[in-house]
Amino acid sequence: MGKLLLVRADIPETYEERKRIVSSALESGFVDILIREGDEELTRLGRYDAFVVSGQDILLDGEKIGQIVGISSSEDLDKASSLKGKVKNIVVKANDWKVIPLENLIADFQNSNTKLLAVATSPQEARLFSETLEVGVDGIVIECKPGELKDFLPETIEGGTVDLQPAKVTRIKPLTMGDRVCVDSCSLLRIGEGMLVGSQSSCLFLIASESVESEYVAARPFRVNAGAVHAYILTPGGKTRYLSEIGSGDEVLAVDPEGRSRSVVVGRSKVEMRPLLLIEAEVKGRSYSTIVQNAETIRLSTSEGAVSISDLQVGQEVLVRLEEGGRHFGTAIQETIREK
Repeated sequence: MGKLLLVRADIPETYEERKRIVSSALESGFVDILIREGDEELTRLGRYDAFVVSGQDILLDGEKIGQIVGISSSEDLDKASSLKGKVKNIVVKANDWKVIPLENLIADFQNSNTKLLAVATSPQEARLFSETLEVGVDGIVIECKPGELKDFLPETIEGGTVDLQPAKVTRIKPLTMGDRVCVDSCSLLRIGEGMLVGSQSSCLFLIASESVESEYVAARPFRVNAGAVHAYILTPGGKTRYLSEIGSGDEVLAVDPEGRSRSVVVGRSKVEMRPLLLIEAEVKGRSYSTIVQNAETIRLSTSEGAVSISDLQVGQEVLVRLEEGGRHFGTAIQETIREK
């Protein structure tokens, strides 16, 4: 997941109410939960990371790893800023974010060793906090009733959109054998939805899921036959990883042709030797490529739908995600790097 998502179960007055929040959080898939000091019995409800709130301190396994700061004035903002670099995590909570300049805090905490998290009481707030100044806060601390937790699913909060644009196919070349990766997710992907993969991190092609039956193979809507092991794949938070690294329990980004994205969990990745196909495309005079399995079930997304590589023609346009700069261990950096 791109951003930290924690649920507050320390606020309600009664133990039963706090227990209901923990149960609902686990049922909704959350694994990071704030509990009240003295409520350690709640850890028996399931496997999760229990962050203990003691006063304003946040403890994990008895060690202070964060602090909660209430924000209602400029003095409180100064207090939060003064903790930068002194604690690992700061959780800020304001009664009225309309009068608190969150963007100032985000800018202040950028490039620091302290993660900034904000308390959100609605999915709309959570998404706003995730997108402020484009980068958003490092995490969201959810404060709501048990029945509302399902509205805070990661894809709702941090899915966002990916800027896709057309690239004109300039070359299609069959290759010999190589290792390719099928990414089997724990989600049923919709028709047209796929994953962003490419030989260069600066240009990732939208490879569609196998959500459409073919003459020879039944639909497997959880699967994206993504490409060769060397390729990059986009993951939550805007980071890339090599396809060869992806395995069970990892998260990758599923994207549709409109650029709507969501995080999905990988159930398994299958690496098998198969015949390969090189696809090159051009955007604004620059050439990019990806290598996929040479099979008709592999489809590239276009603005008019997914096209099988067996039907793909030079001159057609496919959807790609472009990015300037380079990558360092999967993170975008402002550096000139040329990949061929």
